[in-house]
Amino acid sequence: MSNIDVVITGMGATTPLGGDVASTWDGLLAGRSGIRPLTADWVEELGLPVKIGGTLAVEPSEVLPRVQARRLDRCEQVAIIAARQAWADAGFTEQTDEHTDVVPERLGVSIGTGVGGPVTLLSQNDLLHQQGLRKVSPLTVPMLMPNGPAAHVSIDLKARAGVHSPASACASGAEGIATGYEMIRSGRADVVVAGGTEACIHPITLAGFAQARTVSTRNDDPGAASRPFDVSRDGFVLGEGSGVVVLERADLAKARGARIYATLAGYGITSDAYHITGNHPDGIGQIAAMRAAMDMARLSPADIQHVNAHATSTVVGDIGEAAAIRTAVGDHTVVTAPKGALGHLVGGAGAVEGIATILSIYEGVVPATLNLSELDPKVQLDVVSGENRKMEITAAISNSFGFGGHNTALLFTPAV
Repeated sequence: MSNIDVVITGMGATTPLGGDVASTWDGLLAGRSGIRPLTADWVEELGLPVKIGGTLAVEPSEVLPRVQARRLDRCEQVAIIAARQAWADAGFTEQTDEHTDVVPERLGVSIGTGVGGPVTLLSQNDLLHQQGLRKVSPLTVPMLMPNGPAAHVSIDLKARAGVHSPASACASGAEGIATGYEMIRSGRADVVVAGGTEACIHPITLAGFAQARTVSTRNDDPGAASRPFDVSRDGFVLGEGSGVVVLERADLAKARGARIYATLAGYGITSDAYHITGNHPDGIGQIAAMRAAMDMARLSPADIQHVNAHATSTVVGDIGEAAAIRTAVGDHTVVTAPKGALGHLVGGAGAVEGIATILSIYEGVVPATLNLSELDPKVQLDVVSGENRKMEITAAISNSFGFGGHNTALLFTPAV
């Protein structure tokens, strides 16, 4: 069944820029920043050097029923919110035991996360030591396990064709979408709800990143802290959120008259096998991932008009990716980096940025990279800054790279 086309018919998201896809996209186009001061008491109490983050624009408690929210880790909450949005956007109604728009045995879920539920793990551990066993929630393990978001979405949508939860650090969301693609192409499913999620803004994660000197400490100007490709960048800004898409067999989508945003024409997944936190200095894995995506889509580098870069705003990482893009695709392609506005959503990044890539194709515009005032001279690419770039896009790649040497490139084309 490898000749099946896979299309995107629904999208959902909740991010630092907005509580849905429309507000997130509008924020990107308007040049707004989702980075803000962190207000939790522990920020000052612990004396952390990082006092900013890409916290959610809309709290999950404002969307989910209170009882349900209490039983979910924050990363599970945002995954369910994004998945429900995507499901409705695809034109489907609520799945129940009595009614299903998609046969449960033909519906799959693939939602990745880089970290999972550390907030639950650490808070419940504190309760155990401070107040004893009786205070520990019986839902602790389901709330902290990394497959929790995907599992909860599958239960919510009655999906029985298989549930996957890739954990490939910052590439998890993109790998979730790639896995969904394979579920459909292999004949295991007709529809897959796929994407990524993360909500790990916590003292231990911020402290660890700070000690590794990978995060920005531009606390006095949060909106300008995340600066992909800029000569003055000093690290990424940790964010939270989720992005989910509905992948569907193209023939079935057309038969039911669904709106089709774009086609997922191919992907590439590779590994560097080099360093636990650093990319290979020659970019071999990143280059191979982009080339594999093009090969799968049967396209050449000249066909790729746009690349949505992973570009986290780290000093070394941005330069390495720029060189990899030049080698794999060429310097003709138009590049943007959404993390300037969103921060780094870790496991949710690849899915949210994949959605941005899809919308660039669908609406014919590439958002400007926020805070790119002076392009690093080592970044020899056409990176959009200042004003959005209106252009017709016939093929675009969305890059996602993660700790451990994980590389995933998704290749999208217009609706078939």
